[in-house]
Amino acid sequence: MCAKTLIHDTSHITYESLLEGNRQFVADTLQQDPDYFTTLANGQKPPVLWIGCADSRVPANQITHTNPGEIFVHRNIANMVIHTDMNMLSVLDYAVNVLKVKHVIVTGHYGCGGVIASMSNKQFGLIDNWLRHIKDVYRVHAAELNAIEDETERANRLVELNVIENVSNLCKTSIVQNAWKNGQELKVHGWVYSLSTGLINDMKVSADNNSKLDEVFRFEK
Repeated sequence: MCAKTLIHDTSHITYESLLEGNRQFVADTLQQDPDYFTTLANGQKPPVLWIGCADSRVPANQITHTNPGEIFVHRNIANMVIHTDMNMLSVLDYAVNVLKVKHVIVTGHYGCGGVIASMSNKQFGLIDNWLRHIKDVYRVHAAELNAIEDETERANRLVELNVIENVSNLCKTSIVQNAWKNGQELKVHGWVYSLSTGLINDMKVSADNNSKLDEVFRFEK
């Protein structure tokens, strides 16, 4: 089987087909529940903030079998938590302090293009500045990663390490630490999604306080 046949055919997707798909979605939804959109418009109270990759194959609601209104979503290249990213910080602040989510989940995925690109010495453009943060993760774990001969396995391990690092980055934010300080129920988690199986790998790095952070990162209680 040639590689081309492995890629999902999207040639039928057009601007017009998207609008038609929306009309069909509304019709089908109203047939099942006439009050669906009225209820949805009344507000949101999602218990989860999902920080995931922008990859089109990793839709938060679909792979967790949840409905609109149940997960608050932020996505970027390689599911990064960068402390100078005002977009991410604004989403996090709103989710934690306004929506009062109970869980924040960093979700990466095996085969992540951003992670794979960060492992090379090629220049890709503006994104190189973003990928540098992943290169830093590689640098910290270089001994482990360089010992993995298979490139795919090495990339997948870097995906996992990148998720673990960004869970730690979340815990270091003043937003999360102040929530814990104020007694708010909030847990941070790290997951990796497999495109080939559809299953989520829980990285078992959940945290509900800052006790595991290096002392220099802990804010006073």
